[in-house]
Amino acid sequence: MDFRLEDSLGFILSKVNTKLKNEFFQRLREYDMTPEQWAILCCLWEKDGISPKEIAQMTCKDKPTTGRIVDKLIKKGFVVRTLHPTDKRAFQVFLTKEGIALHEQLVPIANQLLEKATNGIRANEVIVLKKLLNRLYENIL
Repeated sequence: MDFRLEDSLGFILSKVNTKLKNEFFQRLREYDMTPEQWAILCCLWEKDGISPKEIAQMTCKDKPTTGRIVDKLIKKGFVVRTLHPTDKRAFQVFLTKEGIALHEQLVPIANQLLEKATNGIRANEVIVLKKLLNRLYENIL
């Protein structure tokens, strides 16, 4: 059986991921934001006051990496970390006013990039693509 790199699903997924991430990085540069920091903010815009462990699970990152990204967001003034009210060993991460305000600025940037990436692809095809990609992910867990 022949194997051609350009036909490899893994290679194609990696290539698309790299291109999207690099393009998004360029678009976020003006805000001194990275795609990894953006992902954490997205988690908090969805559900504020979650633990670093929950953020790590939601973003598919390990806890040490998540902790470093949260630390950077704290230094930038976009989030704060507080002790959990009932579990003194745990922390919660909350958005600041500045972190909340970023939602209005950054979400349109992400949406514009996704519109560019899905140009010429019908909305129902995008839905199917997402389902298939999520199924691939679940298959390799």
